[in-house]
Amino acid sequence: MSIRIALNDAPEFYTNLDIVSGKVILGISRPESIGAVIVKLEGESKTALSTPDVVPGAYPQSTSQRRADKSQVVHENHKVLYKVQQVYPTDSGSSSSPSLQLGPGQYAWDFKFKMPVNNACSNPNAMAKLGSVTGAGGLAGPSFLGMGGIKLMDPSRQLFYKHVTRTLPPSFTGFPKQAEIRYYIKVTIQRPGIFKENYRHQLGFKFLPIEPPRPPATNQEAYARRPFTFRPKSPGLDGASTPSLKIKKSGMLGGRSSTRALSVNGGSSTPELPPSVELSARLPHPSILTCNKPIPLRIIAKKLVATRAECYLTSIQIELVGSTVVRAQGLTNTEQTRWVVVARHGLAVPLQRSPDDAVGKEIEVDSALWKTKALPNTVMPTFLTCNLKRTYAVELKLGVSWGKPPGTTTAIPDESAPASAAALAQTLFLPLHFTSVHIYSGLKPPEGLVQAAMQSQRQQRRTQSTRPAARPSAGATQSTPSAPPRQEVDPLYPPQLQPGQEAFAGLAPPSYDDAPPSYDEAVAESLGPVAANERPAYSGVTNENAPDTLAEKNT
Repeated sequence: MSIRIALNDAPEFYTNLDIVSGKVILGISRPESIGAVIVKLEGESKTALSTPDVVPGAYPQSTSQRRADKSQVVHENHKVLYKVQQVYPTDSGSSSSPSLQLGPGQYAWDFKFKMPVNNACSNPNAMAKLGSVTGAGGLAGPSFLGMGGIKLMDPSRQLFYKHVTRTLPPSFTGFPKQAEIRYYIKVTIQRPGIFKENYRHQLGFKFLPIEPPRPPATNQEAYARRPFTFRPKSPGLDGASTPSLKIKKSGMLGGRSSTRALSVNGGSSTPELPPSVELSARLPHPSILTCNKPIPLRIIAKKLVATRAECYLTSIQIELVGSTVVRAQGLTNTEQTRWVVVARHGLAVPLQRSPDDAVGKEIEVDSALWKTKALPNTVMPTFLTCNLKRTYAVELKLGVSWGKPPGTTTAIPDESAPASAAALAQTLFLPLHFTSVHIYSGLKPPEGLVQAAMQSQRQQRRTQSTRPAARPSAGATQSTPSAPPRQEVDPLYPPQLQPGQEAFAGLAPPSYDDAPPSYDEAVAESLGPVAANERPAYSGVTNENAPDTLAEKNT
């Protein structure tokens, strides 16, 4: 027997509002009894962290207890996407018999899903209803369970996790046995019988979300700036050692003599005023970068003192720093990843138009040094989900020299430059840092979805601004009895429900960090997918069908 999943026109990666369709192809060589064929569209955000050896403020533990706790790993698994579809038997062809006999041959069933916008695990009502579909008369009617029914996700653990409502996160790997986000299609073929195991197969795919609504373009800029001043050079030195002549003049009538030093070329040995320049790096505000696009950066040099000394940009390095916050049942860990976007050395870019520039004169460095360098295709957009968070920062390191840096002084590669040439240029390295940088995927959402999101945001602001503050009267507090406090739900002890009673009825809901969704899911259902020609290159997952690096237990 063989099971295969064939996708229709599969792109390099899927995004929100895409149609995921294809066929489940089953080949059998002998008659088989099949109860049902179930296709599931799933997305999981998994994290796993080890408990620390020593908890601050706790009593010291024995050696054996520390050894036992050291191997403890806590897991947290969020079902950010979960859709189920039964493709066989269909409603029109359903039968009251527990199974149907299929003869040898090849069979194919079509399936079709639409990728939602927001994650599913943050909706407790949807998760609670999901566990009820396995009862009698569920997906496949009376014959659905049979003797070897389809096991769907147990939503009880999802109800007591901490959730946020956000756009589906991108596919994510890179931290084995610690964190990953995967999307896949699962097929389960139910075989009735107490000793018969169900057939299962899955196919992974990459996912990159659409970007949130971009703010209107303005002339505002975020900047990181750093003024600097070079050390004064020694008297009589113009980079290298300059010989000078000492003239001794005797005083009249046997008075004291004086000595005056002149340089060889006839100039005075008075030290030159060192240059002082302010370098600033600027990004549009808000600082938004786009996947697989160059950084919209500007570097500006400003002269601060009146001097004819010249400064040159000798090197530039731009790094993108990604911070990943991993959370698992109260434990957190932050990992950093660096990408070198631009690295240029051996430059001699002047930071002034002429030595006679006025104080306060600004010059913009030519952006040709970095405007052709796009972000690597392994960079994913900024995202926040229930147990993972990715943020970015941009770091620059600029090399600046006083005087033009020396060129190649010898044709022998292994021979070092003379000390006089090395002393010609005094070099400083200036770090500049942008801490709050957002990266968007570059997948523009449909215009109708953006308009609905902006309208919802304006309406929410209007409601908050016009809501009157409650003012209880003086006598109301004495005559009106106070309402009893609502009972909080303890995740360790779920409430016992009566038949027909809904979860959290009469109880305070769990304290979720529930941010307003970026887009309206109801509006998204009526909109089409994103155009295929607007999709950037993305390689967030090296192999979407690689084995799972996180254990399934405790999830």
